[in-house]
Amino acid sequence: MSNVGEDKVAAMLGAKASTWLVTGAAGFIGSNLVETLLRQGQQVVGLDNFSTGFQRNLDEALAAVPGASDRFKFVTGDIRNRDLCQSIVEGVDVILHQAALGSVPRSMADPLASHDSNVTGFINLLDAARRAGVGRFVYAASSSTYGDDPELPKREERIGRALSPYAATKLIDEIYAGVYAQAFGYQATGLRYFNVFGPRQNPGGAYAAVIPKWADAMLADDVVTINGDGETSRDFCYIANAVQANILAALAPDEAQGEIYNVAVGARTSLNQLFELIRDGLAEHQVHYARDPDYGEFRPGDMRHSEADISKAERMLDYRPAFDIEAGMKQSLPYYLQRSRDG
Repeated sequence: MSNVGEDKVAAMLGAKASTWLVTGAAGFIGSNLVETLLRQGQQVVGLDNFSTGFQRNLDEALAAVPGASDRFKFVTGDIRNRDLCQSIVEGVDVILHQAALGSVPRSMADPLASHDSNVTGFINLLDAARRAGVGRFVYAASSSTYGDDPELPKREERIGRALSPYAATKLIDEIYAGVYAQAFGYQATGLRYFNVFGPRQNPGGAYAAVIPKWADAMLADDVVTINGDGETSRDFCYIANAVQANILAALAPDEAQGEIYNVAVGARTSLNQLFELIRDGLAEHQVHYARDPDYGEFRPGDMRHSEADISKAERMLDYRPAFDIEAGMKQSLPYYLQRSRDG
C-alpha cells in the first residue's frame, strides 16, 4: 500500500487494538486485509473454507509482518454453517466480510452454489453479527449489480437488471442489508468493488481474473484470448485502494454506516488497452511478448462498460484511491513474475 493509503489507515486505527474478523481470509482481498490489519497492531480472526482461497496467501501475509502470528487466529470453516457463524463472531468488534463464490461465468455454470455461498452464507453471518452485537459490519458488494443500466459513470442510487446469477446474489445481499437496517436497526455497509486486482490474485482455473490470467499467459508465451472485440471496458482498482476503503468504511462515523459505496478509481480501461498495458509493463522487465491476441465470443452475463462515480465514498468516507491502473500494474507485475519463476 502507498504511504498515502497506509498513513491514513494508521492514523484512523491509532494505538487502540480491536478484534477484526476477516472472512475469505485466504483469498486475494482477504489476505491483503489480514496483512494490513496485523501491520497496524490489530487482533485478527480469519475464516476460510479454501474453496477459492489458498494457504500460501495467508503464509505471505504473516511473513510480511514478522512477529504478528500471536495476534492472528485462523479458523477453517464455511459461512454456510450457521452455528459456526454464531460462534466465530463472539468477541469481535468489526467484520470485514469478503467470503463469496466470485465470477460471473462460475455463477452461470452453477447458480445454486453461488446462491448458497453468497446469499445463505451472507445472511448467516449478518444475523450472527446482529445477535452478537458486533459494532461494525462491512461486506463486499459488486459492480455487477449495475447490470444492464447503460449510464456512465455508475452511481450508487441507479442500477439496472441483473445480468447473471452472481449479480443477483450480490443484489440480494444489499437488499438483506437494507432490511436488517430497517427491521432491526443493524447497519451493514456495502462496498461495490470494481475489478480489483493485484498481488495474490489467482491466475489459474477457468474463472481466473483477467489481469493475472493474461500476465501468466504472456509469461508462458501462450495465446491471450479477449472476449468480444476488446472494446469492453472496466474500472480496474488496485488492491491497496480496496483495503483502504474497507478500513475507512469500518471506522467511519455512524452517519456513514449502512450505505453502499463504489470502490474504484473512476476511470475506464478497455480490454485492448489493458492488453497493451500488461505487454508494455512486462517489457520493462525484459519479457517481450510478440503475439497478437485472439478474439473470442462475448462472454454471457457480462456488462459492456463499467466506470464508477466515487464521489460518495470520497465525501462520506474520505476515500482517496492512491493507485490508478498504471501505478497498480507497476506494483503487480513483479509479483506475477516472481510467482512464475517460483512455479
